[in-house]
Amino acid sequence: YVELSPEQKKSYIQMKEMALAQFSEGITSTVNFLTQLMRLHQIVCGHVKLDDGQVISLPNNRIQELLNIIEETDKKIIIWANYRHDIESIKLALQKEHGMNSVVTYYGDTSPEDRQKAIKEFQDPKSFVKFFVGNPKTGGYGITLTEASLVVYYSNSFDLEVRIQSEDRAHRIGQKRNVTYIDLICPKTVDDKIVRALRSKIDIANEVLGEDPKKWLI
Repeated sequence: YVELSPEQKKSYIQMKEMALAQFSEGITSTVNFLTQLMRLHQIVCGHVKLDDGQVISLPNNRIQELLNIIEETDKKIIIWANYRHDIESIKLALQKEHGMNSVVTYYGDTSPEDRQKAIKEFQDPKSFVKFFVGNPKTGGYGITLTEASLVVYYSNSFDLEVRIQSEDRAHRIGQKRNVTYIDLICPKTVDDKIVRALRSKIDIANEVLGEDPKKWLI
């Protein structure tokens, strides 16, 4: 669990109650519930997109909590995040702590050549690359990342298929270790609602299929 910073709490309450939030750099406002939900999610992740298109960072504890988790293992790690801004922020923080060659990224802006290179370097046990930071919608399908024994969800989405597929990247043929999954969640925020929604969809699957397709959220 990750506590919101005072700045996050203030902007989260404004966005939740008034569908807008004010910052020194400008304002962000919404015209429908889905956009409001996305803005709330961005705020808990540590950034927000203003009405003029500018993306600003918010003081937050999420990156530090991620770094604390990383310190507990010397194994390779997959980190999934939904937003470009967060992927780049995670990359910079990891490079600062562990070296420029310690991390590869895999998301919409990554070229096909760099995507293949990222997978190859991460899967190479002799490589300096320890961290694979990606967007689960982009990197959660069809690739093999069995060198990882820890998967951290910096943020989730409401899409259960994306979650399950991204989990399976570390559970393909060739995985010989147990894999641990960790979700970063700000209590009593949209983070909780997303996890509850995923759990609800899994419960529905249990009723239809008569089995437990995933136990990690129960």
